[in-house]
Amino acid sequence: MEYLIGLLLILVTTGFRIIKQYERGVIFRLGKLSSIKEPGLNLIIPLIDQMRRIDMRVVTMPIQPQKIITRDNVSIDVSAVAYYQIVDPARAVIAVERISAAIDQISQTTVRNVVGKFTLDEILSETAQINAEIRTILDAHTEPWGAVVSIVEIKDIQMPESMQRAMAKEAEAEREKRAKIIAAEGEALAAQKLAETADIMAAHPIALQLRNLQTLAEIAVEKNSTIIFPNNFMTTVQDVQKFMISEHQK
Repeated sequence: MEYLIGLLLILVTTGFRIIKQYERGVIFRLGKLSSIKEPGLNLIIPLIDQMRRIDMRVVTMPIQPQKIITRDNVSIDVSAVAYYQIVDPARAVIAVERISAAIDQISQTTVRNVVGKFTLDEILSETAQINAEIRTILDAHTEPWGAVVSIVEIKDIQMPESMQRAMAKEAEAEREKRAKIIAAEGEALAAQKLAETADIMAAHPIALQLRNLQTLAEIAVEKNSTIIFPNNFMTTVQDVQKFMISEHQK
């Protein structure tokens, strides 16, 4: 009797399972799905029940670099990262043998198929759209397995050196084009302002004389400068005096 009680206590003791907060326990009773155990101390029937622990945390899964031919026939290497989480522990155990390996393989295939539909310029400029399309396809595949793919991000894009040099030359040419356009716009604006100034001076001859005097004043700032007055300088002074008197009388 004592041996029987001792054996019973051992069996009961071996039936206790501690499940962590981020885990769930999938119980199989005689090979058939029985229940899902929540975190804490749980009791199962020894030799009859089997428990599989399922991690419910978000998993960071690097997607290995894939050699991809873009739509414009450029060979590139693309690496990415995906984040997924198991939301249905029962399906994660029953529907697929190794869910992490399954998601890894389908992720590599999906990245290769989706990125290959775009040109190189689109891949570089529309990364967010490509990430969203990859995530949607992966989520559709993993939903029957009890997992949800929340984020997919392309990490790195490796291009041939010849393509990198060509893109660098293209970027340099684009910068030179913008610089020339800005310089030409500046010249056009300056020419327009000069034309407007010339029209004003043509309408008011005294303005040209005042400009001459201003230029002489600017030259006189340098003490080592030699100033040569034009022959009509006195006429210019007299014109300015008449202009100032007329303005004062007004």
